[in-house]
Amino acid sequence: MTSARNKRQLAILGAGGFAEEVADLASAGEEFEPVAFIEGVDAQKCDRPLHGLPVVWIGDAARLAESCVTVCAVGTPKRNGFIQQAQAHGLSFVTVVHPSASIFPSATLGVGTIVSAGAVIAARARLAQHVIVNRGSLIGHHVSIGDFTTISPGANIAGGATIGDGCYVGMGAIVLEGVSIGKGSVVGAGAVVTRDVPELVQVIGTPARVVKELS
Repeated sequence: MTSARNKRQLAILGAGGFAEEVADLASAGEEFEPVAFIEGVDAQKCDRPLHGLPVVWIGDAARLAESCVTVCAVGTPKRNGFIQQAQAHGLSFVTVVHPSASIFPSATLGVGTIVSAGAVIAARARLAQHVIVNRGSLIGHHVSIGDFTTISPGANIAGGATIGDGCYVGMGAIVLEGVSIGKGSVVGAGAVVTRDVPELVQVIGTPARVVKELS
């Protein structure tokens, strides 16, 4: 067992509800000890601690770079701007996996990825950088997931599916085997995606259909 003294210090990008969840997620394992949150929108959040930990403004985050690694706990796929700010201040990113998650040995996880409790990532699945896999999500064999994509709680991505960069797959959604979701698209909660989805659209329903074009 790793003692708290030997754990790597973790600064979490974000100071909202999901950031609190990621702090608990990281604490459950033996590798990281959360020591701070980093806020980039509301500077007033830095006036008071969050669960006993300081909230540091992104402009002051460089002082954490020597002692801490980081992960981005912002659920929106547009978190890449916040991540770029952190990188500009010298912060380096790590992958955080809850101990109850099941990661097959041949699966690969990109830097900055978060895998929450009860998630399963099957054989030969490839997750790119800064992917969020929420509680109880199922990622099938040979699935490919792009940078900055969010997989919401309970989503089920079947084998061989491809999810593009910056996508958002809603809670309980199902993506059938071999289906592709285009870059920047949103799959609504509970949707069942039976055929390929183009880039930058929102789909909902069973079977999923396009209801909106996104900019």
